[in-house]
Amino acid sequence: MRRFTGEILVVSSSFFFATTGVIAKLIIAGGISPVRLTQIRIIGVFFALLIFLLITNRQALRVTRKELPNLFMMGLFGIAGVQAFYFFAVTRMPVSITLVIEFTAPIWIALFIRFFRHQIVKPMMWWGIGTALAGLLLVTEIWSGLKLDGLGVIAAFIDALFLAYYFLRLEATVKIRDGLSLLVYVFGFAALSLAIVQPLWSFPTEIFSAQLSLEELSPGNYIIGWQLIAILVIFGSILPYLFITYGMKKIPASQASVIAMLEPVIAGGIAWLVLSEALTPLQILGGATVLVGIYLTERARQGAHE
Repeated sequence: MRRFTGEILVVSSSFFFATTGVIAKLIIAGGISPVRLTQIRIIGVFFALLIFLLITNRQALRVTRKELPNLFMMGLFGIAGVQAFYFFAVTRMPVSITLVIEFTAPIWIALFIRFFRHQIVKPMMWWGIGTALAGLLLVTEIWSGLKLDGLGVIAAFIDALFLAYYFLRLEATVKIRDGLSLLVYVFGFAALSLAIVQPLWSFPTEIFSAQLSLEELSPGNYIIGWQLIAILVIFGSILPYLFITYGMKKIPASQASVIAMLEPVIAGGIAWLVLSEALTPLQILGGATVLVGIYLTERARQGAHE
């Protein structure tokens, strides 16, 4: 199993991102905007990991001036930028179209590796990326309610480029910095960036004490806002980001970004199991196709080491 540690960690990351989608939906239904919810998630990750390191390993927080620009850019573009442009895109286009464009990130990563790093990208890697993306088209049923918007498309492609940037920089940075301290600085800079756009003094603090309905999960039951937000921060942000950070110590950005395409597939499966949402035969076929694409990228990586 050690051979596949990286893959298992990235799959686990996708699983937690996907399973907490329902929780995020419940909190937003309680009267908070997606951008504000993203802000509290980012701040929550920052303070939780900062406090943990201050207690357990303060030395890990040491940083040089040379490192700061990279960590700042990762936080600004890779965390805050990805979230901001994603939410802007989904306000103008269906989520399915935005997701498909966002997950073109593996293509940009492969192109960067080929033309800027001047490294060979094996044909099987291209086939794997294409197959996984084709599967995603089926999973999201992108043709259903197809609606394109110029600004929305631009925002979604910027989102994809920022996501590709984050994967590439994460791949390089985890080789020289501890994963926990890396996330502290990245999320700290992301929180600072969002605080400039969305001042904290105008944050709708009433969401923390609000009684939020669990209708989709447990009809007739309620939970206090801060409790549901804490669950989301821990299981929907801290754990998945830790998993993908440590997973990328083992596998490259090109492969990790393709495995990340499992998130919509897993989300669909969770919706089917928990919310009794129907899956069409094409969506099931799409999920299987994404898995084939991931398998091909794994074969390409193994072939590169033979």
